[in-house]
Amino acid sequence: MDPAPGPATLLFTPEVRADPFPLYRRLLTEDPVHDTGFGLWLVSSYDACRSALRDPRFSAEFRTMSDYEETMVAVGRDTPVQALMERLMLFRDPPDHTRLRSLVQRAFTPRMIEGMRARTAEVCEGLLDAAEERGGELELMADLAWPLPVVVIAELLGVPAMERERFRGWASDLALAFDLGMTPERATRAEAAQEEFIRFFLDLAEQRAKDPQGDLVTALVQAEEEGDRLSPDELVSNLILLLIAGHETTMNLIGNGTLALLRHPEQLARLRDEPDLTPSAVEELLRYDSPVQLVIRFTREAVELGGRTIPKGARVMLLLGAANHDPARFEHPDVLDLGRGDRGHLSFGGGPHFCLGNALARMEGEVVLPALVRRFPDLRILDDEPRHRGTMTLRGLEALRLGI
Repeated sequence: MDPAPGPATLLFTPEVRADPFPLYRRLLTEDPVHDTGFGLWLVSSYDACRSALRDPRFSAEFRTMSDYEETMVAVGRDTPVQALMERLMLFRDPPDHTRLRSLVQRAFTPRMIEGMRARTAEVCEGLLDAAEERGGELELMADLAWPLPVVVIAELLGVPAMERERFRGWASDLALAFDLGMTPERATRAEAAQEEFIRFFLDLAEQRAKDPQGDLVTALVQAEEEGDRLSPDELVSNLILLLIAGHETTMNLIGNGTLALLRHPEQLARLRDEPDLTPSAVEELLRYDSPVQLVIRFTREAVELGGRTIPKGARVMLLLGAANHDPARFEHPDVLDLGRGDRGHLSFGGGPHFCLGNALARMEGEVVLPALVRRFPDLRILDDEPRHRGTMTLRGLEALRLGI
């Protein structure tokens, strides 16, 4: 009899991609710092994940892997897309990460984001108006969860309205590069999208250098600290990151959050009836079914974590979605409780790489989710089995048909 597949193998199955939580419970119970035997460790406990996110011995840079060159060739990722990924501040360590984040953060400010709240509400109401006029049905992802964050991040960046629809395919294809298990077909799509984005943003940055506007591209072109500016490659790479992160996280929050509410009607009623509960509700929905399920780190040296010794150069998969359901940290973690009032979840990571766009995702969630459930009191699921996108890192729905 063949042995039962291990957790690392199961992670790549369609069943676990659709519902990873039974596997998370197994790991949390049996082996929260799990050695797969293939140079890959799965970390599921809250304390271990939180510690690793803050520990400089855990690197975000792919080149820290002991078998980096062989791995890149073996999995077909010695490509322009991989080169782009390695330029992103998301996958850089200090001091490079510190420098890039400081420059970008000077432009991507909380004040700029909060200034978009009224505009976000206006866009949301317009999309809900359109759904109501069509009558009967709302396809949540296509009609609301996708277009709203694209409009918001595009307006923040300063992308002309006529260009935004082109981003739909590009962003979806390039987002595949953030997932595990890259296939040749996905790699081809991601590379083509990358080339389109590079041409577009180089041209837009050149325009803003000559004719500054009150947008994020202008702010990034002008961003300077102690005489240092973003190089053209850094500028374009991190504009792409802001665009993808700025819509993927919110899109998945809206989709996953709405599905969770509809599966827990008593909680949906709480959100509709208690507007002051909205910030807490968004935090709980982020915890309950996180838009980002995992991050990868690489050990710079041997590290003891959760009573296990992880060797130098190992790949370490921090399962943030599992950590958010750790009963050692959250009481009754599998229960959705909008009044939980706990912002300690790891859905935005932690440490120096704490998600730069967390305030944007939170603001959009606080606008969209209450508006949706208030506007349509008879909201209901029409799909027997809502379809997930089949990705592991960024967890979200492919489609969700709702009766309104």
